[in-house]
Amino acid sequence: MKVAAAQFAPTADIGGNLAVIEEMAAEAAAAGAGLVVFPEESMIPAEAAAQPLREVAETHWPEFVAGLSRIAAGHRVAVIAGGYEGSGAALPYNTIAAVDADGELLGRYRKMHLYDAFDYRESREVQRGDEGPVVVRIGEFNVGLVNCYDIRFPEFTRSLVEMGADLLSVSAAWVRGPLKEDHWTTLLRTRAIENTVWVVAASLTTPDCIGMSMAVDPLGVVRGALGEEERALFVVDADKHRIDRARTVLPVLRNRRIIIGPR
Repeated sequence: MKVAAAQFAPTADIGGNLAVIEEMAAEAAAAGAGLVVFPEESMIPAEAAAQPLREVAETHWPEFVAGLSRIAAGHRVAVIAGGYEGSGAALPYNTIAAVDADGELLGRYRKMHLYDAFDYRESREVQRGDEGPVVVRIGEFNVGLVNCYDIRFPEFTRSLVEMGADLLSVSAAWVRGPLKEDHWTTLLRTRAIENTVWVVAASLTTPDCIGMSMAVDPLGVVRGALGEEERALFVVDADKHRIDRARTVLPVLRNRRIIIGPR
């Protein structure tokens, strides 16, 4: 299956962001992609919201998911993208939605690991999700949904693999800073190598984020990558045979002695 990673810089205009998502989904579909991965906060960056994030989420999350469904069905391509979902409480969820090429919502993942690190406190803005990890079926792949900071927790991605994931979709707003670019590329390659799975990651290109979207194969080879282009995508052929080959020559999953499953 061909998979695209798309990076862009969303604004406070949610309708405008959906228009960009549609244009990029159409481009990916025209290139033969069966799935296009968009970043965390594709709906709206938290800092761009002109009203409390809870109100934005409660008002606009249904509109955003409906837009993703319309786009996916209209262009016959599965779409994964992140936004803010109302929780019924004071703080919303940071949620990734996965929609298939028929426009059906396959699943949603509410971010479990909040970015309370590097002098930032995401927990002041959103509440932690307690339903996960989440794996959805797209084409021939079981796709594990990963949201940004989650990638720093190997037990999280290993739990997705225990659930059958053979491709990890990473939607991120990876904040720039000392060593952060190196952490991003190292973590993506490490999660692919240690689990012998495909990793396809898309990050925002807002002024505080790095872009650098990337696809890594099950042996850690970078198969597609972007730099800081404000709006760009690439398409890679995520070959299931590459997983079989990796797991033959590098049977780390079979050779484990300590097994951690989903809770």
